[in-house]
Amino acid sequence: MSASPQTRTRIKFCGFTRGEDIDLAVALGVDALGFVIWPKSARSVNVEQLAALSARVPAFVTRVGLFVDQPAELIEQCLPYLDMLQFHGNETPVECQRFSLPWMKALRMRDEIDLTHEAERYHHAQALLLDAYRPGTPGGTGETFDWSRIPANLAKPVILAGGLSADNIADAVRQVAPYAVDVSGGIEVSHGCKDADKMASFVRHVALADTR
Repeated sequence: MSASPQTRTRIKFCGFTRGEDIDLAVALGVDALGFVIWPKSARSVNVEQLAALSARVPAFVTRVGLFVDQPAELIEQCLPYLDMLQFHGNETPVECQRFSLPWMKALRMRDEIDLTHEAERYHHAQALLLDAYRPGTPGGTGETFDWSRIPANLAKPVILAGGLSADNIADAVRQVAPYAVDVSGGIEVSHGCKDADKMASFVRHVALADTR
């Protein structure tokens, strides 16, 4: 849950592969755009694609690169085209801190996870992204988890992910009061291809939840 009161839930759309989808997300006022650099993802982009896509992102919209236990050399190649790093694997705090950009740590909600401990462990992170757990899958499952497992007054800002869509995002915002929400599959027509109506509906439902 958010560490301090706020009037607006930030929004991150993830898994961009097309320039026109970036343009629409920016027009809708989305705060952050995510690019998946992990090659095993159906939404992955390489360094050259990242460079071209990130060039379409204007000032004051955060470009986030998603990595899963990948070589430091590759991450370094991506840094010029990003504003923030998202580590979605088993990276240690030391491994996350070695780069020049701010970062967040994604945590999959295993049954035994202790979020208070993880917030202390990753205390240099800008936020913790909480996602559903499926063995062998680091993210993008399209599944939700029990939001009541998120402790109140967690030491780090929470970015809520996992199975979000226009159908459930209002309930998620009201129940969790996260700093931000992260969506990929819930705004797509197919992997990596966003749906304009779903994107607009998601943004609209977040705004409605914030006013209530």
